[in-house]
Amino acid sequence: MGGRSWLVLVAAVAVLGGCGATGSGPGGDDLDRLRQQARDALTRYDKAVLDAGGAQGFVPVGELTGQLGDWEPANGDNNKQALLAGRVVAATALPATRLPRGKVVWENGRTQVVPLISPEEAFAQIAAAGAGDCSGCVPLEVTAARLTTVRILTTRGPAAAPAWEYTLNGTAVRLTRIAVAPSAAIVVTPPRWGPEYPHGGLAIESATGTTTSGRLAVAFTGAPDPGSRPCGVDYSAEAVESINAVVVIVIEHRHADGETCGDIGAPRTATVDLARPLGERAVLEVQQGMPVALTVTG
Repeated sequence: MGGRSWLVLVAAVAVLGGCGATGSGPGGDDLDRLRQQARDALTRYDKAVLDAGGAQGFVPVGELTGQLGDWEPANGDNNKQALLAGRVVAATALPATRLPRGKVVWENGRTQVVPLISPEEAFAQIAAAGAGDCSGCVPLEVTAARLTTVRILTTRGPAAAPAWEYTLNGTAVRLTRIAVAPSAAIVVTPPRWGPEYPHGGLAIESATGTTTSGRLAVAFTGAPDPGSRPCGVDYSAEAVESINAVVVIVIEHRHADGETCGDIGAPRTATVDLARPLGERAVLEVQQGMPVALTVTG
């Protein structure tokens, strides 16, 4: 993995068609649970919008911590695990003073002036974002920071956003962290994840539409074949909506009951009709209620 890559700390588990098929699901109680899950996600998102001042502008998709370059073989496994666990330390004092302002620039020319956080604050966010146990890892030592710009996906397409870039002791890899202040970036806190906190549904990965249309096309990983073939699945979708966002639920229509199938996935799409045009609203996946990348075609 080379160049500028974004860390994925939580992997969504796609429900692939076929294994233990039960006909045309989800339905009944299962679909009601997904609708409630979607309403809960909208509540979390609405709160995130309020926390950011009530207006939607910069809504990043994915992790705010990035990595430039590849870990060297000699220390790569330790460094990778240390970063995932948030085991980073400052070898020297990082500046705590905030710069005045920066600018987010979208590929379509749209811009937004944003307040920035200091290198010290962004570094603390890298550590706080860590998860998992890596008590035996050697911590990563940050030796310096500089302001740069990184490309990040948002709910309005790719954008160049201000970020702090950190050099590390003993490696050529550098870390980045988006420098936009929380007051100007809508960041959603997902629900707890794990076997004891199940979140059903098939998570969409991206969406395509226009701000003036009530129809969205969504992309996800599903069964390779259509429902007319053994182990195949057809897909439809419905939306649960709020003033700030749309959660898309993908519904499976499987070929038959009781088929034993492989777990190979393939890119699939479905369309969903909204109650009103999308406007400036975000599109969320149903498993954790996180924003997905949106391509605005007009």
